[in-house]
Amino acid sequence: MSRIAPDGGRPAAATASPGRAEPTPVAFVDDDAMLRRANVQSLELGGFAATGFASAEDALAAIGPDYPGVVVTDIRMPKMDGLQLQRALGQRDADLPVILVTGHGDVEMAVAALQDGAYDFIAKPYPPERLLRSVTRAAEKRRLVLENRALRQRAASTLDDGPLIGETPAMRRLRATLRQIADADVDVLVAGETGSGKEVVARLLHDWSSRRRHGHFVALNCAALPESVIESELFGHESGAFTGAQKKRIGRIEHASGGTLFFDEIESMPLPTQVKLLRVLEGREVAPLGTNDVRPVDLRVVAAAKVDLGDPAQRGDFREDLYYRLNVVTVSIPPLRERRADIPLLFGHFLARAAERFRREVPPIDAGLRRHLDTHAWPGNVRELVHFAERCVLGIGEPEPAAAFPESPSTVAPAGATLPETGALPDWVEAAEGRLIRAALEATGGDVRRTIQRLGIPRKTFYDKLARHGLRRADFEDG
Repeated sequence: MSRIAPDGGRPAAATASPGRAEPTPVAFVDDDAMLRRANVQSLELGGFAATGFASAEDALAAIGPDYPGVVVTDIRMPKMDGLQLQRALGQRDADLPVILVTGHGDVEMAVAALQDGAYDFIAKPYPPERLLRSVTRAAEKRRLVLENRALRQRAASTLDDGPLIGETPAMRRLRATLRQIADADVDVLVAGETGSGKEVVARLLHDWSSRRRHGHFVALNCAALPESVIESELFGHESGAFTGAQKKRIGRIEHASGGTLFFDEIESMPLPTQVKLLRVLEGREVAPLGTNDVRPVDLRVVAAAKVDLGDPAQRGDFREDLYYRLNVVTVSIPPLRERRADIPLLFGHFLARAAERFRREVPPIDAGLRRHLDTHAWPGNVRELVHFAERCVLGIGEPEPAAAFPESPSTVAPAGATLPETGALPDWVEAAEGRLIRAALEATGGDVRRTIQRLGIPRKTFYDKLARHGLRRADFEDG
């Protein structure tokens, strides 16, 4: 059976099909049972989920402040009339669209109601197309209002739950930049140290953009996947493409089509995969393993790196052409030590969150704890601060004693490391890092999982630092 579309021409489905949005609800309020049934049927044929109400009181009881649809009400009704209903609904949600149905004698009254917040009025008698046009416009307005509300709430909750809290100029600039480029359909390179919040930035770029409505946010840590499986993960494969490929698999690139694809630690991506990724970025198409079919993809790529890919010495084997292809816009996240004024605000927030999570009281911040917050280097950035707050709530977050901060780099140099020859800050930091890694290895008996958890760094970063400081994990194994 054909459905009368809102424009009176093309058919429209009254129920949602897979992959389509649910039909917009419409509350039709009229005490005339025959007119109510006829208008509800017209709205349903037009693709709306219409519900009839015989009185304003019944409608008011059923419509909550977050009602996702439109209200159509007759003005002339016993007890509570349509104007009273419109005012009552407006007190709950001033943005809820209410369409008034009027007789000829009520037109002036309806015009006054428009000035009071009503969305539209329809004079009797009216054809079904007039009602459908008004409801369609009102439904679109309601959808946009609710989407904007949800977007603001999501943005606020994301900022309140992540490392972008802060009022320092650097953080204000960072948030402003993200909002400015969120809807610009360009690839973004995010630079920042371990634990600084690179994935949070990537998620915000997705959530603050229109891609949130059309596709997924897909994250891939390039350092966490073996080279033997990363291409299958990225590009997908057909059944029988290689030994063990028993069924078809959609790759992360194709799965992210319409949305955002996030590469974390992209500097760890194997060279052959870099070549294939470059072709994907240039052509916006992907060919799964085991087939010659090329499939178009619509995606935004956000890549994160712990090193400066613009520096050839740090870039290493990472392809220069891939770097320039990704580097349309670069966003840099300042490390925690460069925005120390934000640390008390962040720590207080994480304390409260941890106390709620563990059902404990929020501990007081005494002088020793505050001194630790002010003087500690926070090499693990916000991630380290989160874990420290959790330990404080659990009663095990004692600040390190003064002896933990050496008077000389030579007093903390690990075995096998070259002593710094100067007192420059990088030498002090390097020596302190080696000492802390050695202490963590000693405390865990060389257990890699517990050590990287204690240090708050990725596995690959951990092994890179072992090599740089001349440490061998086996030297610390128990027994």
